[in-house]
Amino acid sequence: MTRRGARLSPVRRRQRSAGTLQAQLYERLRQAILSGALASGARVPSARAMALEAGVSRGTVDAAYARLSVEGFLVARGAAGTFVTTPLPIAAAFAPAAPPEPPRKEPRARAELRPFQIGVPAVDAFPVATWSRLLGRHARRARAGDLAGSDPSGDRALREAIAAHLAVSRGVVARAEQVMITGGYHGALGLLARALARPGDVAWFEEPGYHRARAALELAGLRLAAVPVDAEGLDVARGAALAPRARFAFVTPSHQMPLGMALSLPRRLALLAWARGADAWIIEDDYDGEFQRASAPLPALKSLDDQGRVIYAGTFSKSMFPALRLGFLVVPDGARDALARVASLLHPAPLLAVQRAAADFLGEGHFARHVRRMRALYSERHGALSRALEELSSPQLQVEEGTGGLHLIARLTGARDGEVVERASQLGLAPGALSSFYRSDPTEGRLDGLLLGFAALPASRAQKAVHRLAQAIAPSPPPRPHALARTISVDVNGSGGRSARLRNPNRA
Repeated sequence: MTRRGARLSPVRRRQRSAGTLQAQLYERLRQAILSGALASGARVPSARAMALEAGVSRGTVDAAYARLSVEGFLVARGAAGTFVTTPLPIAAAFAPAAPPEPPRKEPRARAELRPFQIGVPAVDAFPVATWSRLLGRHARRARAGDLAGSDPSGDRALREAIAAHLAVSRGVVARAEQVMITGGYHGALGLLARALARPGDVAWFEEPGYHRARAALELAGLRLAAVPVDAEGLDVARGAALAPRARFAFVTPSHQMPLGMALSLPRRLALLAWARGADAWIIEDDYDGEFQRASAPLPALKSLDDQGRVIYAGTFSKSMFPALRLGFLVVPDGARDALARVASLLHPAPLLAVQRAAADFLGEGHFARHVRRMRALYSERHGALSRALEELSSPQLQVEEGTGGLHLIARLTGARDGEVVERASQLGLAPGALSSFYRSDPTEGRLDGLLLGFAALPASRAQKAVHRLAQAIAPSPPPRPHALARTISVDVNGSGGRSARLRNPNRA
């Protein structure tokens, strides 16, 4: 219970943003605990009661309680309720108060999503209420033992849920012990580089390929061999000629980033044979494997690996939401110990409550239902964008039909994609430049084109966005300066009368 006088007034609704309300409630409760208004060991009101008292939704209270529990201010004790921690964590007790929230003049995060932005799913269609409920559930169920630490490889329940999901959806058979939880895909890359790479090791990298992954690997000290891709995906023979003893091969075999083709079966088998002979690791980035539009999606490359050479990297950033920063690796037994040692030092896994909520999201069927809905929604949005581009009929734009993923590729003629992207940004658009995915400039065979993300673009806005894109591709020439009007003096009243100054209609 709160002390007399500690009652919370209704949270001021400065905006409709749930995040703002959660932040206000969190800060009020935090200050009440630190000031002693909510005494150590005191029972806090139930989420329902607090929602009525503060004038907010129960989901907002759940989220605030979850954050306070994760930070060590609150602890859930089952049916007994939620209590202020006894004693308070030292770090929490002396933590400086958060500065007052300044007036928000900038647009909300959701409003910052711009048409054609790549790598962003339909966050407007994510079941936020379900996720908040699951997150609140595990924050309220936190035990004292959970506050001491967690398995650096990730929560067991989540690793089991991921293993079960991959067996059904991607044909990957793995034990929970082979699954490692990371802070998103880039967290997985960092863990791999620290555990398995030596300075100066060579790695195959697709050309073109995902530029942010390339930058992360180069930052880790790897030397990258740019291996070209063609209609069948990575050219394994070229890779073997360029760097036969490379330590790694980083590939996107299900949906090549950015061009979109799948690695053919002969190439998959050739890549596995090369890795076996070179004692190399294949890093399979299956970044959007759930969203292939083929009637029978290709299984993961990992499903063909009988020699333990493929490390499978996945993320929930595309299938759920980017801010989750939840990724995972499926590692062969031969790499498990090295990765576990580094993980024990880095602790790359996200907060325990987040992991357990994700385990329930998978295990209770919410994830599968969400993916089914997203496939239908993305089909609708893909169709709307394709039709709008077809109606545009621009001679400078040639749209390529892909087999899946969350973006389209449009080849450009008569324009440089970097310049188009810059002009598009000024018009409020965010297409990607295909040339930026190539390692060097210029590169033999380099293509100019646009990556047009459609996942976060509602069908009703596609046509308007395409019209603005057309302005960026072929901007109207600036108007010519007005010529000085040539005047003609006309004697309107006869000789000596006043004259009128008339513009000569033959001058521009």
